[in-house]
Amino acid sequence: MQPIIALNDLSKSFQGKKAVDELSFTVNQGEVFAFLGANGSGKTTSIRCLLNIYQTDKGEALVNGQPYSSNMVSILGYLPEERGLYLSSRVLETLVFFGMAKGMSESQAHNNATEYLKRVELLPKANVEIKKLSSGQQQKVQLGVALINQPQLLILDEPTKGLDPLNRDLLMDMLMEFNQNGATIVFITHQMEEVEKIADRLVMIKEGRRILYGEVDQVKAEFGTNTIHLRYRGEIPDNPALYQFETERNTAEITPVADTSPNDIMRYLLESGVEVRKFEVSSPSLHEVFIQVSNERSDASDE
Repeated sequence: MQPIIALNDLSKSFQGKKAVDELSFTVNQGEVFAFLGANGSGKTTSIRCLLNIYQTDKGEALVNGQPYSSNMVSILGYLPEERGLYLSSRVLETLVFFGMAKGMSESQAHNNATEYLKRVELLPKANVEIKKLSSGQQQKVQLGVALINQPQLLILDEPTKGLDPLNRDLLMDMLMEFNQNGATIVFITHQMEEVEKIADRLVMIKEGRRILYGEVDQVKAEFGTNTIHLRYRGEIPDNPALYQFETERNTAEITPVADTSPNDIMRYLLESGVEVRKFEVSSPSLHEVFIQVSNERSDASDE
């Protein structure tokens, strides 16, 4: 089956400076795919090239095997980095307008918009001007614009921005429902815990080049499987020859140094008088990987 998105040696420069540098990756039909990188790494430029907002300098960016064109608008839901709502427009009419712009009938757009507003608890605000909503409520409307046509392909740039934890969970549940019904989801986020919960695969770029690519668990495994998660009482002694650690209240994340084994560290902590209540060895979190790679890794991945 051909991928729904394919970037092949994509490059794009602005005033002689490369924003995207020979970037290649694919997104498969029906998967949840995370597109990661620090601010300014080239993520938004890559997506704009994919959607023909920018013309590429080199390489190709394909949707369903073809360059993106306006006749694909009915299959796409796109939440851009810069939000673009008509602030004097009312909530329901905004959603209906964008639904019709994506090829829906007025009645179908109205029904979908009403159902969406019910789901996100905004139906009482249906006839309120957008400028009178809170930032979180405006974000829900912006998301509704992307979701209104129940697209096959969703590209979401920081979709949970401005949402409180309850509404963030609501959005994630909705996205998972879309995915279970066959939609492909590409999301750009700095929320690594969201990636770990829902993403199948990821790509991470730095200075426009690919540096990590693959299944989430495989990427984490590349960075070792010996991070220790500790719940304890007492005080963890410094011992940089054995480990590095970070603490928060009565929990700690310990990274062994060199060939030190988790058993060596456990023995040392007990001998030092630390009361160990939980000792779990696991792969590093994606947050740890992101920080490490952002700070240190500059070579392009060959995976």
